[in-house]
Amino acid sequence: MRKRWHLAVVMSVLVSGCTAGPFGLTAEGPGGALRADVAAPPEKTVVLNAEPGAESAIAVSSALFRSAPVVVVAAETDRAASAGAGPLAERLGVPVLQVPASKDTPERGGPSVRDEVGRLSPQVVLAVGADARREVEAWSGKAKVVGIDAPADGATITDLPAGVPAVEPAQPADVTVLADTRRDDVAAVATARAAGAQIVALHGADPRSDAAAIDALRAKPSAAVLALGEDFGPPDRLRKRVDTVVRGGLLPGGGQVLFPGRLLVCLYGHPDGPALGALGEQDLEGSIARAKKLAAEYEPLSDVPVVPTLEIIATVAQGSPGPDGDYSGETDVEVLRPWAERAGKEGVYVILDLQPGRARLVDQAKRYASLLEMPHVGLAVDPEWKLGPDQVPLQQIGGVDASEINEVSAWLAELTAAKFLPQKLLVAHQFQLSMIRNEQSLDTTRDEVQLLIHMDGQGTTGQKVSTWDSVVGARPGDLPMGWKNFYDEDKPMLTPEQTMTYEPKPSMVSYQ
Repeated sequence: MRKRWHLAVVMSVLVSGCTAGPFGLTAEGPGGALRADVAAPPEKTVVLNAEPGAESAIAVSSALFRSAPVVVVAAETDRAASAGAGPLAERLGVPVLQVPASKDTPERGGPSVRDEVGRLSPQVVLAVGADARREVEAWSGKAKVVGIDAPADGATITDLPAGVPAVEPAQPADVTVLADTRRDDVAAVATARAAGAQIVALHGADPRSDAAAIDALRAKPSAAVLALGEDFGPPDRLRKRVDTVVRGGLLPGGGQVLFPGRLLVCLYGHPDGPALGALGEQDLEGSIARAKKLAAEYEPLSDVPVVPTLEIIATVAQGSPGPDGDYSGETDVEVLRPWAERAGKEGVYVILDLQPGRARLVDQAKRYASLLEMPHVGLAVDPEWKLGPDQVPLQQIGGVDASEINEVSAWLAELTAAKFLPQKLLVAHQFQLSMIRNEQSLDTTRDEVQLLIHMDGQGTTGQKVSTWDSVVGARPGDLPMGWKNFYDEDKPMLTPEQTMTYEPKPSMVSYQ
């Protein structure tokens, strides 16, 4: 049977400064009072693959406590007892364990409560509630069992019975514990607090997506991170996420993960003029103002922040080969830099669009690495303009194999990780299925990159709907989708209300 949790932690017991307890050694605090012996895990990042409740409480105790003079135990099924046991354990600076709802047997996947109590070597076990007392008395051995009545709902335990030794607070462990609020880890969190750990609660298992978690991790970085639940794993991925949280910038609209936390509303084109799209119909300041106005029209229709966006054509497909023979004109980085920098100051996201001609997509992307190092700048690839060796623009619809998009994704992920950047957007434009060959092979596993398929079809509403259905059906899994509205070519152009009726709901809407 697969173990339900694992610890990459080496446990030890310090001999100096200890007093003999009934099962072993217990740390002695100032003035002869007892206190638990705690330590952060030796690894920088530990993921506890434990079930919520009794298992996670044991796992945290094993990770942070070497020994404890007192251990608090409550039954998982006795909610009042468990609610009172946590604050009591925190006050004493000792672990709180739970007798599981099902039988406490190895079949649950990890050590039992009995095993963990034995390892901790307490002098006293505080059993909160009748159910816990019956269970503990059956196997307590030499440890003294002291029963405490379960408090009324919402009440705390204020008085301890006679026979409980004086306990000094533990020396705080330099560790941050990540707790997913979707799980019931009350006892585990109480045990972590008793060890002096910083608790960061977040909704989900990606700290980059939770603004409060980002603030907490930045305010007080710890030597080690301990995460509750296998959804946080693997540890190396979690460590990269935490490093990005602490060191990286934020996306417009907040956080460091793109979707589903925002809707991008884009103005598309090239700064040189209106021939290539609406972005070129006004100057930089005017384009930012227009993008903001477009975004405002979607705010009443969206339950996530709406982020104004500029999608700037960085490389333009051309009818002649040009000096390098690739049928693509590359806009100088320094021409685009003022646009990217000004947009960032205004809370506007930027997407650099590639029309590669015969050039390799990744080679063109690398030209703009210095702009892509900005946290608010993403990338788009336009397969319509990706040509074969004997093709030229406007004579056919181009296409690209998924492997070439994957090459761009891999490079972009490496850049993002190296610079501790928030997640990067990679848009793939599409209005014919032939534009992305082997589409199901697109790599959607890059944690640093969010791939989005953008439906670029134009024409009547019926034609656009047909294209949308085809593109949505061909995408791998449930990749987010984008929709483009054309001012001149659509007949009629959809209103924002009409645009947002399509399923899946677009995560990006652009105007050309």
